[in-house]
Amino acid sequence: MATFDPAELPELLKLYYRRLFPYAQYYRWLNYGGVIKNYFQHREFSFTLKDDIYIRYQSFSNQRDLEKEMQKMNPYKIDIGAVYSHSPNQHNTVKLGAFQAQEKELVFDIDMTDYDDVRRCCSSADICSKCWTLMTMAIRIIDRALKEDFGFKHRLWVYSGRRGVHCWVCDESVRKLSSAVRSGIVEYLSLVKGGQDVKKKVHLSEKIHPFVSKSINIIKKYFEEYALVDQDILENKETWDKILALVPETIHEKLQQNFQKHHNSLQRWECLKKAISSQDIKNDKCGHWLELEIMLQYCFPRLDINVSKGINHLLKSPFSVHPKTGRISVPIDLQKVDQFDPFTVPTISSICHELDAVSTNDEGKEGNEAESDIKHRTRDYKKTSLAPYIKVFEQFLENLDKSRKGELLKKSDLQKDF
Repeated sequence: MATFDPAELPELLKLYYRRLFPYAQYYRWLNYGGVIKNYFQHREFSFTLKDDIYIRYQSFSNQRDLEKEMQKMNPYKIDIGAVYSHSPNQHNTVKLGAFQAQEKELVFDIDMTDYDDVRRCCSSADICSKCWTLMTMAIRIIDRALKEDFGFKHRLWVYSGRRGVHCWVCDESVRKLSSAVRSGIVEYLSLVKGGQDVKKKVHLSEKIHPFVSKSINIIKKYFEEYALVDQDILENKETWDKILALVPETIHEKLQQNFQKHHNSLQRWECLKKAISSQDIKNDKCGHWLELEIMLQYCFPRLDINVSKGINHLLKSPFSVHPKTGRISVPIDLQKVDQFDPFTVPTISSICHELDAVSTNDEGKEGNEAESDIKHRTRDYKKTSLAPYIKVFEQFLENLDKSRKGELLKKSDLQKDF
């Protein structure tokens, strides 16, 4: 794979926006079938340009308009905002207070840096295959709840391009939700609470909620391999002291002695489970609860609440390029979450090189020079490793279309009955 050199980014972006960006699918998504008048036209986009120049309140009248502007500006990053009462690029001409955010997808942002207190392999912006399991568990837990507990159908999961994942819930009813309802949904999905100074961040109630027990079942499938082998969370005194801080002091001394006798995290975890299960914890909390609280603190998804609750909050767009890694923000196939590897996600360098290689081979084969740029481009991305990710996106759009047609049919049938 071609290595990414940030110095080449301006030239690579020109080629990417001219030949590879999936404008047709992108417009098809954000236009939502054109059912609501001006839905796309009233959507806010923001562009971050070279040298961190940030431009908010961009809006476009159609797909062509969006294409022209992106090819002219070559944004380093694209963010998507809300659908407003008026065209965002006219917001200065609207009477004060009249310009309001009205709708937006319900979005979730999960960032690996929020797990720095519980991952040992990396910190800050760094990730590796050992800690990526946290994102796999997060997608599985949150997606199951969105689908089964809330009944949301259209969920697009996207790799951020560096150290996290985003989710866009696109059902029509969800896009209309108020900020208060969004806050309630995020609250429901949040268990790990407290800042850096708070040692114990998970407190289970006596009766475990079905959402929590289903989440624990998902964590259990990964816990041994992830926490006890890859992260080795009980490897030495420094790491096991963090875990002892989460259990009653009355068993600290006994566990310190027992941990010395064992040689790895797997054995020490069994030892810990035995010690806490023999304890009668006050408030009738059995030791089993403590075990689950530790598992949840180390593995449960950590959501950025503010991103989800604000309707006017911007979030990085799918198919945007990460300026530091060069990786494309690609959709994640929910059927293959366990196989998703952030390190094999195409970089802008790799797909531009792939395109160059194919273009060189194709030179001289072009029979008709007047072939339209659009037609040319729809073929271009298919020649690169971006193709399978666009296919995932198209499948998502297909389901949105089917759902919309179904709703329209239902409405027309109801009108006939009436």
